Amino acid sequence: MNTIKVIIPAYNEGDSIAHVINKIPKIVSEIIVVNNNSSDNTQQKAETAGATVLLESKMGYGYACLKGMDYVAKQSKKPDIIVFIDGDYSDYPEELPKIIQPILDDKVDFVIGSRDKSLREDGSMTPQQIFGNWLATFLMKLFFRATYTDLGPFRAIKYDKLLALNMVDKTYGWTVEMQLKALKQKLRYTEIPVHYKKRIGVSKVSGTVKGSIFAGIKILGWIFKYSFK
Repeated sequence: MNTIKVIIPAYNEGDSIAHVINKIPKIVSEIIVVNNNSSDNTQQKAETAGATVLLESKMGYGYACLKGMDYVAKQSKKPDIIVFIDGDYSDYPEELPKIIQPILDDKVDFVIGSRDKSLREDGSMTPQQIFGNWLATFLMKLFFRATYTDLGPFRAIKYDKLLALNMVDKTYGWTVEMQLKALKQKLRYTEIPVHYKKRIGVSKVSGTVKGSIFAGIKILGWIFKYSFK
């Protein structure tokens, strides 16, 4: 029996976090919500819904994910698979089984939930998100012959492979860092099309001009850094 743990970075997701937790299938052994210094009731909502809640006071998506990983690393029994999903309820947590199935079948090490246009609710991704995803995946195809089509946050990876990636990004470059390092380390990977809907609340990244620009700079920075190594 494979042990699966889910890490959810969350900043002011009090209106959505319980929906995410409640929709995660029971095959998951532990749901870890990393409260990234929220000023609302994210922590209380997550705890009431049954999640383990950690506090990461340093602001940043990567900081929150690393906090969750550090917590798992200190446990005596390590999981076989780590799943990452956002706390805004834009993904469909009930699709987790199809995300992990290629790993369970030992066909791949790493799976990305691809927000396929045909499965996406209108308006669920901003124009800057769509363009940013296209540009990042185009550059990874150009430089590394990658087959990625998305930087989707809903993803699963074998725990030992995740550790070997030595993840370091503290903010918006987390997803692309993982994908680039997976390429460099020649991990077997695939994408699984997933449904995607409008998030609850306002995005802290794509919902602001500053967030969109900063995320774009971080993502392109990682790609060009690796393309010249």
